[in-house]
Amino acid sequence: MKLSFIDTKYNDLLKNIKNFFLASSNSIHKARNEIKIIKFENKDLVVKSFKIPNIINKIIYSFFKISKAEKSYLNSIKIIDFVPKPIGFIEFKKFGLINDSYFISENFNYDFTIREPLLETNFKYKEKIFKSFAKFTLLLHENGIFHLDYSPGNILIKKENNNYIFKIVDINRMQFKTLSLDDRLKNFSKLWAKDDDLTIIIKEYAKLIKSDENESLKIALKYSQTHKDRKNFKKRLKGKKVTD
Repeated sequence: MKLSFIDTKYNDLLKNIKNFFLASSNSIHKARNEIKIIKFENKDLVVKSFKIPNIINKIIYSFFKISKAEKSYLNSIKIIDFVPKPIGFIEFKKFGLINDSYFISENFNYDFTIREPLLETNFKYKEKIFKSFAKFTLLLHENGIFHLDYSPGNILIKKENNNYIFKIVDINRMQFKTLSLDDRLKNFSKLWAKDDDLTIIIKEYAKLIKSDENESLKIALKYSQTHKDRKNFKKRLKGKKVTD
């Protein structure tokens, strides 16, 4: 067993996380990994249970690389102002190799993700949200944070008074570096945004960094289309419906 936590009061929670997880019926995501909300000391916590690795990855994560659960925790600590507050992580071993692993954070009671205003034409205050999102992304970039899965479902938004609070999740895959203009504009490509929406975001971002708006938009649109083309090509190979 390997674990770490931000407060000793969570020690028993982590050691008994399997029971807490199984007892919860509040599953909010179930695919390769599963995410549930559990209640602990009258507080809602989000628990991410990572898929048990295959034998090769068990060896890699046991001896050569840190696990996805530990990486999520360490990344969260590093960028704590931009994510739901981390609680801890725990790994369980079987026959000396990593088996189950969990990452726990506080539940961020968000109102919607960036996906909704990107998809819904008449979403209220869409332009204000996009401009606020541009400012949030700039804060990430100015802090050397490059989220490799900067996609709509991983960007949570809560409206508070007349402002919007943003948090990012699924932060296992991150890079920390000084970002070039090219890096910054490429980071918007996974939003799968319509050109009109991306135009609002990029023009606001370019204005904030005092970059040429038209040139920045040209670069961002190129990366966005390249990402769409690549994903749609893979869909065609699998016989799936492509999207704009």
